[in-house]
Amino acid sequence: MNANSQPDTDMVIVGAGFAGLYLIQQARRLGLRARCFDRASDVGGTWWWNRYPGARCDMESLQYSFSWDPEIQSEWEWSERFATQGEILAYAQFVADKHDLRRNITFETGLESAHYDEEKKMWRVTLDSGNELTCRYFILATGCLSTARVPDFPGRDSFVGDAYHTSDWPKEGVDLSGKRVAVIGTGSSGIQVIPELAKQAKQLTVFQRTPNFSIPARNQPLDPNVVAWWKSNYPELRRKAREETRTGTLYDFSTKKALELDEIARAKEYRWRWEKGGTNFAVAFTDLLTDEAANRTASDFVKDQIRSAVHDPETAEALTPKDYPIFTKRVCLDSQYYETFNRPNVKLVDLRKTPLETIEAQGIRASDGLHEFDAIIFATGFDAITGAITNIDIRGRQGCSIKEKWSEGPRAYLGLASASFPNMFMITGPGSPSVLSNVIVSIEQHVEWISDLIVYMQQSGIVEVEADVTAEDNWVAHVNEVAASTLMPRAASWYMGANIPGKPRVFMPYIGVAAYRRKCDEVVVNGYTGFVFDGSDEMPEQTGTRQSG
Repeated sequence: MNANSQPDTDMVIVGAGFAGLYLIQQARRLGLRARCFDRASDVGGTWWWNRYPGARCDMESLQYSFSWDPEIQSEWEWSERFATQGEILAYAQFVADKHDLRRNITFETGLESAHYDEEKKMWRVTLDSGNELTCRYFILATGCLSTARVPDFPGRDSFVGDAYHTSDWPKEGVDLSGKRVAVIGTGSSGIQVIPELAKQAKQLTVFQRTPNFSIPARNQPLDPNVVAWWKSNYPELRRKAREETRTGTLYDFSTKKALELDEIARAKEYRWRWEKGGTNFAVAFTDLLTDEAANRTASDFVKDQIRSAVHDPETAEALTPKDYPIFTKRVCLDSQYYETFNRPNVKLVDLRKTPLETIEAQGIRASDGLHEFDAIIFATGFDAITGAITNIDIRGRQGCSIKEKWSEGPRAYLGLASASFPNMFMITGPGSPSVLSNVIVSIEQHVEWISDLIVYMQQSGIVEVEADVTAEDNWVAHVNEVAASTLMPRAASWYMGANIPGKPRVFMPYIGVAAYRRKCDEVVVNGYTGFVFDGSDEMPEQTGTRQSG
């Protein structure tokens, strides 16, 4: 082998969102040279791109933040319970400034390809500028919601008005005052943007294929006393979130099952959580994700709220989900979303009754005729979890393509590594809690776990590491077994890739932050079981490892 060849840099990081920033900090701590690349012109990842009106986090801001720097926890001041896109972006910039992280980042630069050189045991990375560089470790911090899905509607490019996607909103903003505006999509982005656009537009028409459950956020300025309490108790609160919860987030957890209470007591429990707002509603009882009858009590409560909020009965019924259990798709948080449909300038088009046929020069033609618009907003979501990875030409051993390997569904061990791709790691990849968690908690765990593995490799003289095929197969099966024990696979959700035509229907995230963390820790304690190492004659013998000189 020719492992002594020196690469141009030790580590290439793809993406300058929260994962990329922490990776740079950790690489410096380990004394590694790191280069980070991002298509955006500054840090922030998804919070750089998604600037649409109403964009904000559905995770409470005091928990949606880094824990690795006590000074940042102490110094940064969140203003609202649920932070806006602008405030979260400012937070990412604050972190980058404080640790001078931008000097490792090349902005406005994406990756065309990354091919593994088996002889030299390093990655050859080609940038979209045409420049090339080599590295030892190739890390995908690409984010789970970073590749926009723009459906290929017939005639989409024939529209002569303005068209925007929520995930690529102009930095300077858009003035839609007095205009006839269409929004296609009622997922999380649509639910956030629709109330804001309704305040501007002369006429707003919402095209909905599948209605979504949404819970009121009840956003408000943060109480200084609450902030002070969190900051003084951060170490223990963070520990509990990481080690004792399913989502990596602290809520008002219940210890009771839904059907243990009578109807009046159960409704009272739902009511106070509904009034408090936020996803506390989802943990009202312990069995809402596993028991269909219990789940139905929560679904029925929310459906009643929709019907009472929306004045027109036909519109209310169209906005009410009927074909999947609540919580099996991403539960959205909103600010007067349902009430927005009571405005005289807002109209709902139910695409299940009047399908979209084509986009024309003047607007959108559905089966009920032509709807004319000045602007169309695509709030059509993302090729989630895998899209940003498979969009890069990544090839491992013997030219193995990640896109081809994942053609029937993503395969990764612990969501961290994929067999045949040595020294390639994914942050919050498929098979990890990722989108079913407080993603910053999951990011920190992955970055620290990978950092520890690299230290282990350096201390042992190991050059290569990759997932063992059998361990990978077993992990993929385990992820799906865990999902099958819940109601989650019952919905045609983007967790299953169902929003992308031709994408395999495989449940991608792992359910359970604390359980996942324990499994990752067990892998380490047992000598990195499930990983194959190469490059050291001195290594202790381990299960699932290959040793060669």
